[in-house]
Amino acid sequence: MRVLIHIDEADTWRDALAERLPAAEIVTSEALAHQRRDIDYLAAWKPPEALLRELPDLKGIINLGAGVDALLNNPGLPKDVPIVKLRDAGMAELIGDYVRYGVLHFQRDFDRYRRQQSSKEWREHAVDDKADWPVGVLGLGAIGAKVAGMLVADGFPVHGWSRSPKQFDGITCHHGDNGLSELLDQVRTLVLLLPGTPETRHIIDSETLAALPEGASLINPGRGTLIDEAALLEALGKGETEGRLRGALLDAFAEEPLPRDNPLWAHPRVWVTPHMAGPTPLKEAVGQVAELIEAFEAGETLETVDPSAGY
Repeated sequence: MRVLIHIDEADTWRDALAERLPAAEIVTSEALAHQRRDIDYLAAWKPPEALLRELPDLKGIINLGAGVDALLNNPGLPKDVPIVKLRDAGMAELIGDYVRYGVLHFQRDFDRYRRQQSSKEWREHAVDDKADWPVGVLGLGAIGAKVAGMLVADGFPVHGWSRSPKQFDGITCHHGDNGLSELLDQVRTLVLLLPGTPETRHIIDSETLAALPEGASLINPGRGTLIDEAALLEALGKGETEGRLRGALLDAFAEEPLPRDNPLWAHPRVWVTPHMAGPTPLKEAVGQVAELIEAFEAGETLETVDPSAGY
């Protein structure tokens, strides 16, 4: 059995996986071409098209992350090869911390205090109670449900939205188009944790942004394609003049790295982070990869990615 790893710090991944699968031969995408032949399984994050075309005999692909849109949109992706992805593997806890920081950033007025500091203005703002700060979470998959639960535990009222009906303790769940409208009207911070699919592309547009209450905030640790950037910039307003939206904490973008001339970099009410909200923890992820490969080899039925659905 031969496994190829493609990800940053691939040597570390290779060594860790070799401990879990001692009978397997494991190489990285940096290996010589002849060493990359006859690969049975590819474990990768955003593999290049040329690499995928080198691997005609794959039994399975393991996506080393929760988002599969980059892989599914790769023209080199072989047909009829089952794809599985990591299910949380510790990422949800990290993303939850990112979101909790973002919610507190706005709820406790850190954005306003930062602007006051630049003008040396000493002025205290009254604190809004957490119970009066409803948060909306779009996407209630493994990660979205975990993050929503963390916010509930912190004392925030949480509204969750999914395409189909779901139910979780402590979360007011909505679904479908009508459910989305109901949620948007009630939340002061909106969190995006949906997969990147044709159906979710630009789900945050001028219409959805206008449905949010005046002064709402946006947090996106999900996929960059969820947001219409032009509509977001319009909702944020120009310069020091606030628009309908109070601010946005953004970790994912339609084009990454975010181009240096993108206006989001310089906007005074936008906080840009370089897609770091949910790095894949090595120990948990390697354990999942090993278990998935063993399940493939044993002929077990696995929950695979549906390319037509995009997740």
